[in-house]
Formats: sequence, C-alpha cells, structure tokens
Amino acid sequence: MTYSGEVTVGGPADVHELKDLMITKVAVGPMNNNAYLLRCRATDEQLLIDAANDAHTLLGTIGDDGIASVVTTHRHGDHWQALAEVVAATGARTYAGRHDAEGIPVPTDVPVGDGDTIRVGDVELTARHLVGHTPGSIVLVYDAPHGHPHVFTGDCLFPGGVGNTFEDPEAFASLIHDVETKVFDALPDETWVYPGHGGDTSLGAERPHLPEWHARGW
Repeated sequence: MTYSGEVTVGGPADVHELKDLMITKVAVGPMNNNAYLLRCRATDEQLLIDAANDAHTLLGTIGDDGIASVVTTHRHGDHWQALAEVVAATGARTYAGRHDAEGIPVPTDVPVGDGDTIRVGDVELTARHLVGHTPGSIVLVYDAPHGHPHVFTGDCLFPGGVGNTFEDPEAFASLIHDVETKVFDALPDETWVYPGHGGDTSLGAERPHLPEWHARGW
C-alpha cells in the first residue's frame, strides 16, 4: 500500500516504509493529534513522537517490542495526555525541548537543545529548536542516507502555514524566522513534512507560499 499520511481518529494507522526506517502514523484524541512510531529496520528499536492521547491505541501500535524512547515536540497539553501511561507501561526514556520540559508534567530524562541528536537503533534524528509556538518546541530531522530528508514538525509547520502564535507579532516573527532558517533554508524541496495534526506535506509544496505567510502575519 502506498503511504498517504491521511489518518483519522479511530481509523487504521498508515505506514511509510523507508529503507532504514519504518514510520507509523496514527491519529488520536479530540484534537486529532498525530503520533509517529519510528522503527529502525536494522535493530527493531522503536521511538514514539508525541504520546498525545489514547494510550490504549498507542500501546497497541507499539506492540510487544516496546519503545526505547518517547519524544514530546512541545509543552502543549494535547501532545502529552498519554505520556505518563505510555512511559509507565514501557519504561521509555523521555525527551523534550530544554525550554519546554518544565511545562510537561512527566519528567524529561533528556532535555534537548538545537542540533542535539536522538537515536533510534542505527537511525539518527537531529533536533532543531524553533521558538514561537512555544518557547521550547523542537522538530526532528531524519536525513535519510537513501533518499530525501524527513522532518517531524510538531505544531511549528503545517500544510498552509506555521503554527499558531496566538496573535503575538513577536512570536510569529520568531517562529517564521526559525522555520525559514532551520528548515526551509537547510533542507531540499523533496523533504517530507509530518506535522502534529492533519495531513502531511513537503517543503517544496509550501516554499512558494512563504511570502504570503509573512504578509498575513500568521
């Protein structure tokens, strides 16, 4: 089956099979959050991005192999509702942005800064710290050695714009600056974007609209 990135709450997961990594996307909770389970093909180690809600669904997706780690992209409550239960069930190591960890009620084992790496088996993810949606939001970049990069953007970048900056001009200016310099300027058009809610996109699909986003201020 071809991966589409289109998932619905209560519906089946969608699996993106890469040469070295399997990415399983599932939608959970009343805010239609995306959670992503990453599995290293060489070692079978797994990592979860955003234990957002519905621990039962997430643990079913994880399966009997468990997870080594769980990364929370930012402090907003809809992204960590199931974190405590998932960690209790799996013993996973917790990661979150250094400047958002204090806003997450489950202790963060590893505070993450800009440029830090997080491993899942033989696969390496690079964190980028983007300020504006929250003080410590992080995105995770997987620069696939066989093919194009993949980036998990939390609520910092969606199809059609950057994340909500709550009508704060300074926060918007910060977020769009960081998204441009650390994501669009650093990665090619082919980069696949996996956001915290809704469908996927690519940097190439979004890049032509950056001037519009600047002009409208959100």
